[in-house]
Amino acid sequence: MNPRLAAARALAAVLNGKASLGSSLPPLLERVEVRDRGLAQDLAFGTARWQPRLQLLADKLLQKPFKAADRDVEALLLIGLYQLLHTRIPAHAAIGETVACVDKLKKSSLKGLLNAVLRNAQRDHTALFAELERDPVLHTAHPRWLQKRLKADWPEYWQVICAANNEHPPLILRVNRRHGSRDDYLAELRSAGIEAEPCSYSQDGIRLLTPCDVKTLPGFAAGRVSVQDEAAQLAADLLDLAPGQRVLDACAAPGGKTCHLLEAQSQLAEVIALDLEPGRLARVQENLDRLQLEATLIAADGRDVASWWDGKPFQRILLDAPCSASGVIRRHPDIKLTRQADDIAALAQLQGELLDALWPTLEVGGVLLYATCSVLPQENSDNIAAFLARTPGARELDIAGPFGLKQAHGRQLLPQVDGHDGFYYAKLIKIAATPRG
Repeated sequence: MNPRLAAARALAAVLNGKASLGSSLPPLLERVEVRDRGLAQDLAFGTARWQPRLQLLADKLLQKPFKAADRDVEALLLIGLYQLLHTRIPAHAAIGETVACVDKLKKSSLKGLLNAVLRNAQRDHTALFAELERDPVLHTAHPRWLQKRLKADWPEYWQVICAANNEHPPLILRVNRRHGSRDDYLAELRSAGIEAEPCSYSQDGIRLLTPCDVKTLPGFAAGRVSVQDEAAQLAADLLDLAPGQRVLDACAAPGGKTCHLLEAQSQLAEVIALDLEPGRLARVQENLDRLQLEATLIAADGRDVASWWDGKPFQRILLDAPCSASGVIRRHPDIKLTRQADDIAALAQLQGELLDALWPTLEVGGVLLYATCSVLPQENSDNIAAFLARTPGARELDIAGPFGLKQAHGRQLLPQVDGHDGFYYAKLIKIAATPRG
């Protein structure tokens, strides 16, 4: 399959609200020649990354928007604009190869329109962007609702957040403590001619200065190292794990934190990895198998405690709650297309319901670590404030450290260029059982 066609079909599914690039692109890549898969992936993810500003330009160039049935041609237009404005692909190739894909879609009647719009964009984009100069969406490449939300929530940092979201993410590794120290692995990377440096905040983290196929890294297949962002790596140490503890990792898939808990403390009594979808737990099992670790996997809704809990209390709970993922947009740029303003309140409600449901499973004296990969206070500090107000037996523990920004409740990490993702943590201790109503 033509790489531009594959990218367009994957992106059209996202524009139609039917999929994410993570689900729509992989099966299409299987049909693309191996040598062209990198191009297809860049076209899909790059177009998603810059879609808000590309859409502004497209709207200026089109007399009327595309019909819903022609989302695939709209995706081709955006992909063509991305090539013209954000890649070194020659304009004649960007236009010619993209327009040629219309025949494959069996929509030849739109071929002339696409060709004309792309050529107009090549000629007039500077003047058109000048007309849009005062529109913050042009400069931030974020949907208007999110740009406004970030500006309101983070008046000092919103532009920095947007800029970091538009960068390509670094490749961060987590060294398996069971197989040696980070310093030893760094030395091994140097011997192999791989440039890397230790992360600033995670004692297990390493940043590769030049991304590579992780399967080629020393000891990857043997479980000596995994891919995990530095911010996510902080969870294991924040939990203060100790031998004999029973630990719940709620909303565990794909299992990076589950595995890190087991690597960080080899004498835990049990780790239960809970997730709603059985298919996502299969990925958890794959990670456990590669690292030669064991956990109990349960597919259930965390809120439906009666369906999965055996009544034995946990000493530690990690709730990595479903969220807007607004802190990891650089890794999943299609979030700009799939997430909507109305989603945030619904997510905050779900997060609160999970906190309320899981809290009774924690023993008195136990600790719950609440985490999201969001930068929006409504999902984070506001949520924890509301939970503490309605839960008499809960108290917050301070999270000290050089990372992130201390909030009224918890600690917020904002996405950093060449550094960690956006992430939030709050640490709660149970000082008394919640009275039964």
